[in-house]
Amino acid sequence: MEHRRKATAFAVFFIVVGIIAGLAVSSNLNIFNKGYGQEVKISKDSVDILSRTNQAMSEVAAAVRPAVVNISMSQTVHMRNMPFFDDPFFKQFFGDRGRPRDYKQYGLGSGVIVAKDGFIVTNYHVVRDADEIRVRLSDKREFKGKVVGADAKTDLAVVKIDASNLPVLPLGDSEKIRVGDTVIAVGNPFGLNQTVTSGIVSAKGRADVGLADYEDFIQTDAAINPGNSGGALVNIMGELIGINTAIVSSSGGYQGVGFAIPSNMVKTVMESLIKKGKVVRGWLGVSIQPLTPELSKELGVKSDKGALIADVVEDGPAARAGLQRGDVVTKIDGKDITDVSALKNIVASIPPGRAVKVEYLRGGETKTAAVTIAEMTGQQQKMLGQAENQFKGVSVRDLTPDIRRQLGIPGRLRGVVVTDVAEESPAAGVLAQGDVIMEINRKKIGGVSDYGAAVNAVKSGQRALVLVYRNGSTLYITM
Repeated sequence: MEHRRKATAFAVFFIVVGIIAGLAVSSNLNIFNKGYGQEVKISKDSVDILSRTNQAMSEVAAAVRPAVVNISMSQTVHMRNMPFFDDPFFKQFFGDRGRPRDYKQYGLGSGVIVAKDGFIVTNYHVVRDADEIRVRLSDKREFKGKVVGADAKTDLAVVKIDASNLPVLPLGDSEKIRVGDTVIAVGNPFGLNQTVTSGIVSAKGRADVGLADYEDFIQTDAAINPGNSGGALVNIMGELIGINTAIVSSSGGYQGVGFAIPSNMVKTVMESLIKKGKVVRGWLGVSIQPLTPELSKELGVKSDKGALIADVVEDGPAARAGLQRGDVVTKIDGKDITDVSALKNIVASIPPGRAVKVEYLRGGETKTAAVTIAEMTGQQQKMLGQAENQFKGVSVRDLTPDIRRQLGIPGRLRGVVVTDVAEESPAAGVLAQGDVIMEINRKKIGGVSDYGAAVNAVKSGQRALVLVYRNGSTLYITM
């Protein structure tokens, strides 16, 4: 027993000595100091690099902010009268309180000064239906604004204020920006004036987003929030490369995906609105559809890029130049046509009357044609603007003797023939090529103009009753 106690005491002694020795060694080797008290130093090179970056970003922001303005608008909203409020029974309780009343609705957005004499570019949705527009500059001065032109198809508008010698943001070339380039967004989110955020270009050429008829958006992760609409997206040289327009968000706030209209499109639309009060667009005279791998194989085309011509308007610019149904347009005016949106945007930007070189594939052969671009008429623009109801993506044309003969359509029958139904159209699977639309909601269709008026009268979400001639017989369909 005594021997066991001595052994235990001896073991404890050695353990204590070991601990003391370990502490002494660690103290001499400065282990604790190195693990917890070592001073972390930032190299001079790192500080210099970050300092130069900070200085550069501050200089760009300082140069850009004076040309970005706050836009506030108000509009009068007319409340409809509820029918039961006219009933004497309800009047004894509510009196005239149930009568329709007007109230003011307010909105906030941003804008960019593009001319020293007071022209400002913003989004169409910022100033749409405005009764009054107020523009606040970075120096706190306020002016009354007037819309000199608006274009819903690109969601752009130009506002004029009575001022001079204003700071201007120079336009950059949006074609030259690259994915990954640093960009700065300036605007008035949530009414917070002159807010600056930064990020990169996340993607280019975003189309089919569903925000406008003509889309070629720059995607960015620079923070954009409600109120940023109409503000500036600039490059590191302080040049305007985009007008901030919208975000993708499940919460209504910033989630890293914002869209800006590229400056090259802004420039074309802006100049047309200032000079003519409207946008004059080029017209090729074709119906187009996406080129799928299946269609490429059937047409004998060894390419997955381009826009397929589904139909050619009789005596239109393309028809006069010899283009045909089934041709695949690959290049216009030296610019590559990657898809349907690219063709649509490029043609629209070409001034009417200008002759351009069109490259296209017919079978496996590359061909070229000189096409004189025409002006898109009001009716054609109206047809293009059928974007928010069941007839979106439906292309039609007047019945000609040749069409009647080819399709076996009786001479007594009046209407328009469906030449194409886009795959993404709500009418896909309901209407088909060769259908003759005779009536829409009991309104007789005599030609393209009647069709356009009837389609524009159909509200989004409203059912449409359509009388169609198909395969030798007529039938009613609902859409």
